[in-house]
Amino acid sequence: MEIGHTSFMAMMALIGAVIIIAALLSGLIERSGLPQVAAFLALGAILGPAGLDLFDVRLDSFLLQIVATLSLILVLFTDAVSLNLKEVRRHLSLAMLVLGPGTLLSAALIALVGWRLLDLSPAAAAILGAALASTDPVLLRGALKGERLPASVRQALRLESGLNDAVLLPVVLIGMTFLENGSLGASDWSRFGLSLFLLGPGAGAAVGFMAVSALVMMRNRFGVRRDYESFYSLGVVFAAYAGAEAVHGSGFLAAFAAGMTIAALDVELCDCFLEYGETTAEMTLLFTFILFGTSLIWSGLSILNGKTLAFSVLVILIRPVAFLASLAGFRLDWKERFLIAWLGPRGLSSLLLILLPVFAGLSGSDQLFSLTCAVVLLSIVLHGGSLMWLGKQVRASHAPQSPVDLPPAPLPSARLAESAGEGLISVEEMRRVQQTGAPVVVLDARTDRSFEGNNENAEGAIRFLPDRAAGQQATILGFSKEAWLIPFCACPNDETAVRVAEELRQAGWPRARALEGGWEAWKKSGLPTVERK
Repeated sequence: MEIGHTSFMAMMALIGAVIIIAALLSGLIERSGLPQVAAFLALGAILGPAGLDLFDVRLDSFLLQIVATLSLILVLFTDAVSLNLKEVRRHLSLAMLVLGPGTLLSAALIALVGWRLLDLSPAAAAILGAALASTDPVLLRGALKGERLPASVRQALRLESGLNDAVLLPVVLIGMTFLENGSLGASDWSRFGLSLFLLGPGAGAAVGFMAVSALVMMRNRFGVRRDYESFYSLGVVFAAYAGAEAVHGSGFLAAFAAGMTIAALDVELCDCFLEYGETTAEMTLLFTFILFGTSLIWSGLSILNGKTLAFSVLVILIRPVAFLASLAGFRLDWKERFLIAWLGPRGLSSLLLILLPVFAGLSGSDQLFSLTCAVVLLSIVLHGGSLMWLGKQVRASHAPQSPVDLPPAPLPSARLAESAGEGLISVEEMRRVQQTGAPVVVLDARTDRSFEGNNENAEGAIRFLPDRAAGQQATILGFSKEAWLIPFCACPNDETAVRVAEELRQAGWPRARALEGGWEAWKKSGLPTVERK
């Protein structure tokens, strides 16, 4: 399908608007707690037929198909590659409860309601149930990285958001096969099973293994520039998708398998490898939300009647029932169980999954899409409002942290670390600074993957999110401009900590220095650690 000059310019303008607005409003949206997706749906409505009439995206739009496909493969890949398999194994029983009785029971109950209440065919109901059991990665991302939720709740939701799409996607694909063909013979099922469960994941695993092995080999022998390693992840996911489609496998499952393979290899990657992929995925998701917001998602309002409204409300309520039942015997208090059960926002993942039968041209798929839109709009209001309220509660109860006292280590020299090169400070120099009585604040700037993969913390260290604006975090935490802010990380060459320290110096904390050797240096020097519960 050819794209004309006007369409191309409009596309470039929209992409530019997404990036510029996302960057400019990121801090404001984070402070307000407003769901990011709501802001971009509103922007879509302004640009659509009801507003400036600059865009009118329809279900048969080639642009929508391209962007939705990119969004889904990036979501699947980043969900998988961000998984900490040590954490999954350590909490295997929780993961099994969340994904098995929790996610699959939710999908089955939603399908049952769709079948009985809306008179959908069993195959269509199964597709709808699987799509609406998927949770939204954009709405949850801020909550999972911040301090709004207890650690056990973040852990359960992180496991679910990382794995549930891989569980639900096969259900959608199998339902599509039934919806299209009615029934299949044994040989047809064999070919379908081979394509779905072997060729796709196999191709993705092979690409992931070869890609990360090649990266490690070249980095060890010749070095790899950080800026190139940052977008290496995009090459991996696109190659995995294309490789699987070339052998008639599922490119979507290949994207997930590639990410899972990289996670399983447990290679220490530059934090930029994950961050760039996640940022690109988020930009693509927000771009997709604008496309939906122009007109498509509002189709959910046009179908509202007694039955569809009842269905939408029941879908929101089914998840808490399914999850509370699934987690009844697990060692969580009632508040933690309730938060896990309630916080299952429906959003872009649901819309992307339900678009698969739409793009395949299956009968009745337009109705399934409109039903999904109705549930997503209701979920954004209810779950987005819940997350806003939680954010306000955390900010109201948050008190500035006090500087940490390091154990004194008498040394012959009291030289301060002002001369530390490259923005680094050694453990010994940090001790000397502490001996002078100057305030020292140690910041744990490990990536989420490194932090969650180790249940030990540096005693007295303050968790400092490396993907958030460093100056803004330091201001919120109330750090004195005279304090020594010392971030540490666990990545090669202290890259993350050096970057965070540089951002802090630029933001007005001149004594910010990255701890040389990072987390390993802290432990080897005998500085105290505490076990995180």
